[in-house]
Amino acid sequence: MAEVIVIGAGPAGSSAALFLAKAGKETLVLDSNASMTKRAWIENHYGAKDITGPDLLKIGREQAEKFGAKFIEEKVTVVDTNGGERVTVKTESGRSYEASHIILATGAVTELASSIGLTLQEGREPRIKTVIETDGAGRTSNPRIWAAGTIAGVSVHTIITAGDGAKVAIELISELNGERYVDHDILKS
Repeated sequence: MAEVIVIGAGPAGSSAALFLAKAGKETLVLDSNASMTKRAWIENHYGAKDITGPDLLKIGREQAEKFGAKFIEEKVTVVDTNGGERVTVKTESGRSYEASHIILATGAVTELASSIGLTLQEGREPRIKTVIETDGAGRTSNPRIWAAGTIAGVSVHTIITAGDGAKVAIELISELNGERYVDHDILKS
């Protein structure tokens, strides 16, 4: 049982997992291995010179795993909030996982959000027809389910979705801790 399950391991999902795991939250990432970033060539991601999408995804995953996030390649088919304290996630293989909160970071794919009954709205990006309505911090119409990245209506650029994943994780960590969470590393002399 994890504290948070992140669904999707693109830039938004892996960035959220990195911040969650580094904050000591038990984090499980379930990914269908269909990120649109897998097909990208990136020259506009701050701090990374000319990088392939697959390399960016690999580095992001390694960073999150360094702090204890666990990644499993599974396609999520059902999210059940059970009306209570836990959320149950079921996958195509028939496995089930539980957590107190979910972060949806499924890119342009809205089928899962729709099946959960989350409030959707028209997307603003070209080719992104529908997104999840959030409160700006990542909260959806369900208090146990958060959304980050393109699915939450931010621009599809990797630098922006990664930043949004981090932002949503910080908001969720702050809520779980009951006080504002800040993660600053200091250069060692």
